[in-house]
Amino acid sequence: EKAKKNNMIRILIADDHKMFVDGIDSILKNEEDFEVVDRCYDGPAIFKSLGRHEVDVILLDVNLPGMNGIEVTERMVKEKPEVKILALSMYNEESFVSEILKKGALGYILKNTGRTVLVTGIRTVFSGESYFSKDVTETIMSGLMKKQKMTTSLKKNLHLPKISRREKEVLALIVKEFTTQEIAEKLYISLKTVESHRSSLLSKLNARNSAGLVRIALENNLLDS
Repeated sequence: EKAKKNNMIRILIADDHKMFVDGIDSILKNEEDFEVVDRCYDGPAIFKSLGRHEVDVILLDVNLPGMNGIEVTERMVKEKPEVKILALSMYNEESFVSEILKKGALGYILKNTGRTVLVTGIRTVFSGESYFSKDVTETIMSGLMKKQKMTTSLKKNLHLPKISRREKEVLALIVKEFTTQEIAEKLYISLKTVESHRSSLLSKLNARNSAGLVRIALENNLLDS
């Protein structure tokens, strides 16, 4: 029983709408490896809960009372960096998405999304990869393309370190949301080599996670040949 417990993904749901939390809870109960350890209805309650429970993933409403999702994420990265954050929101706006990703959230999905996207999102951020629902990806892309046009004249990419051809290939697949396993298969290299390239990219581009790599790559036209 204890070994089984160790394989569980421990989830905290943070949202101020009780009925919505009930709905999420009932969806997650159908997954054998998911355990909802607590529910919180405002920002400060999350940090009290973390004193009582071990948590792997927080499903975090962007508009929490007391302390919003962006503030929670910023504090979480400092205090509990091992906890993965999957943001939930009704708003598919580039400013919300980019702000919470800058603070350290690994994923962002909309509240009107389906069960499959929610479950996949939790598993993906738990594994340390970034995850966005399809419509959010489109919003990020269009927002960043606008920024690219505005900043091209500044030649921001001149200030970034050189990345190798292979690193660029890995980065392009990270942007397309390929998993580490899929990148390894696509490029015929080992998982260890993919991780090595990913670590090098994180270091060179001064990014915190895959979501940061995506943002920096697109903002600075790093994938242009």
